[in-house]
Amino acid sequence: MDSIQSLKLFAPAKINLTLKVLGKRPDGYHELETWMQKLSLYDEIDLQLVAGGKITLHCNSDEVPCNETNLVWRAAKALLSRVGKLDEIGVAISLKKNIPVAAGLGGGSSDAAAVLKGLNSLLGSLVDQQSLEEIGLSLGADVPFFVSDYQAVIATGVGEKMREVPSLQDVTVVLVNPGIAVSTKWVFENFVLTGQRKKSIFFSFSETGKQSLNLGILENDLEVVTETKYPVIKDIKDSLLRAGAVKAQMSGSGPTVFGIFPDKHNKCCIEVDDALKTMRLQFGNKAYKARTSAGEWPSG
Repeated sequence: MDSIQSLKLFAPAKINLTLKVLGKRPDGYHELETWMQKLSLYDEIDLQLVAGGKITLHCNSDEVPCNETNLVWRAAKALLSRVGKLDEIGVAISLKKNIPVAAGLGGGSSDAAAVLKGLNSLLGSLVDQQSLEEIGLSLGADVPFFVSDYQAVIATGVGEKMREVPSLQDVTVVLVNPGIAVSTKWVFENFVLTGQRKKSIFFSFSETGKQSLNLGILENDLEVVTETKYPVIKDIKDSLLRAGAVKAQMSGSGPTVFGIFPDKHNKCCIEVDDALKTMRLQFGNKAYKARTSAGEWPSG
């Protein structure tokens, strides 16, 4: 038996519209509150079940490892182990990276989540949604969000406790990655907690969840850490604001910066295209345009 089933998946990027660091936990991790939104910028993954109990991974990018250290490989192993088929069934994985690596956009976590969902589907949905999210959390704090079908959430804890909120509507997002390698561990180690109690963003929308969150609450506590070491982040924010973005902010621990352009008038498309052109003159193919999206997996 060479193969029994295959599936093509699309793994979406995300941005952190807010990211508040509320404190440090006894386990050493930080307590967070973050508003996350999925985007129409995708990595592409091909899965193929094969006989022999072997996991193989091929990738188009030299920036990611194609071995057992990759979250995608670990996700496949975790799912096969959970259903007791690790020695019976293998999987061949092909990963095309379109989301920049180590960029604060959750690409690796999204890839892992897509493999969990896709592989589970190929195996006949042997694992329920809650268990998939638990497996995802064992791989990384952002993975449960990508395992979920939510377009947007407010997440607490280390990011695993999620509450669905309305997705952003009628906006285009311009993303700019300056090509800097930023360690999330370094950012958190250099973040200084204050004694000031932060107001929860849960109070910014109604209990029914029908009221949209306000873009005025956008804030990233980690931005000051990364921006202090890499001033180009502020330069990108200023450029996006000058180009017409209503908000510009770093996502996650960085270094990617996003600008939000509402579809409120005919000038929007011109502003977005001009902003994208300007950013690409400086950063080449590290500038992207995306819409809000729940992600398109599988391709169908």
